[in-house]
Amino acid sequence: MDGREQRGLVIAQRHSLKPAGKHWYVPSESSAERYRVDPVAGICSCPDFELRRTKCKHIWAVQFTIQRETTHTEETVINGDSATRTVTETITTVKTARITYRQDWTAYNAAQTNEAQRLPELLHGLCQGIMQPPPRRGRPPALLADIVFCAVMKVYSTVSGRRAVGDFAEHQKRGFITAVPHYNSTFKYLENEALTPILKAMIEESARPLKSVESQFAVDASGFSTSRFERWYDAKYGRERSTRQWIKAHLMCGTKTHVVTSVEITESDAHDAPQLPALVESTAKRFDVAELSGDKAYLSKRNLKTIVAAGATPYIPFKVNTTGEGPELWRKLYHFYMFNRETFLQHYHRRSNVETVFSMIKGKFGDAVRSKSRVAQVNEILCKVLCHNLCVLIQSIYELGIDPTFWAESPLAHQVGL
Repeated sequence: MDGREQRGLVIAQRHSLKPAGKHWYVPSESSAERYRVDPVAGICSCPDFELRRTKCKHIWAVQFTIQRETTHTEETVINGDSATRTVTETITTVKTARITYRQDWTAYNAAQTNEAQRLPELLHGLCQGIMQPPPRRGRPPALLADIVFCAVMKVYSTVSGRRAVGDFAEHQKRGFITAVPHYNSTFKYLENEALTPILKAMIEESARPLKSVESQFAVDASGFSTSRFERWYDAKYGRERSTRQWIKAHLMCGTKTHVVTSVEITESDAHDAPQLPALVESTAKRFDVAELSGDKAYLSKRNLKTIVAAGATPYIPFKVNTTGEGPELWRKLYHFYMFNRETFLQHYHRRSNVETVFSMIKGKFGDAVRSKSRVAQVNEILCKVLCHNLCVLIQSIYELGIDPTFWAESPLAHQVGL
């Protein structure tokens, strides 16, 4: 099997090809074009076939997909008597197998049935790294560790703050908090900007136990809707229009366990590319980053330089109008992408894991936030991400046998003044 035949097999496996009349339209691997293939005549409209006039990878892809069986009847006349016979012609080609992944159902079932019991234990261990701010005049404030614990557990339960108070009493009996805070206290602290770096530090620390497992990462962004709307008058159609406001979460995750290693929250109109350096630098402090996959929105010379400086190989596809002119690093990566496309796509396929992470977070904890103020909305999304990481840790405890320990490598607690 030569190179074009192998690439045709990959195309047939990756895409669902169907005929349109007598022609087949095969998508290009390097652009948005679709090439017309006539498998009977052995003709393709791609530049490779027009130049070489021999079977290209698109023709191979169609031949690997076709499985045709035709039946026709022949009638023979001998001395006035007719005899018929049925002739069956079968053309069978290789059918590509769908890639599947085995699930350790014993470990999965154990993690799911024990998650509600284990998650408060892990969260309590994380909250031990939070130092109480120095006291001020007036009434002593509630313990910051208790407030953060209750805020995260409220998001995990997906119920309102008032309904979650009953669960807080059970956590107090188990020794996870010293006192049950008022639900208004939880809302008040969520609206404090000083809580944001604490939640980010807890997310990063919750991913640290998987340091020896993760070395390949993916990055992407997704939006969370809010309860606020933007309204304006449309002069063209003479009526009022409205749209829901939303904010964007940029995160980097490991592709094996789906743990989130770093996260940034921005406005909805913020671009993806400028957020990548901070995500890479934060992840590289705790993980050995070997690969990083991202879509074309993250393509920039600065981002490629940042990824390589962290010791990783970037797998970010180049745009159609991109040229190989530029710095040496840009030229090397461009030529690797152009001349090793199949190898590149095998690594780039890991980017789909970050889509899975967003699906896990939104499916379990909701794709919208309940908070009204922007600061509280940011902190609520960070609580969702932290809950996701704790669920991933519980899954890893049963599947990988890890024993997570928090703040072991950074014994100094995070102290902020609220």
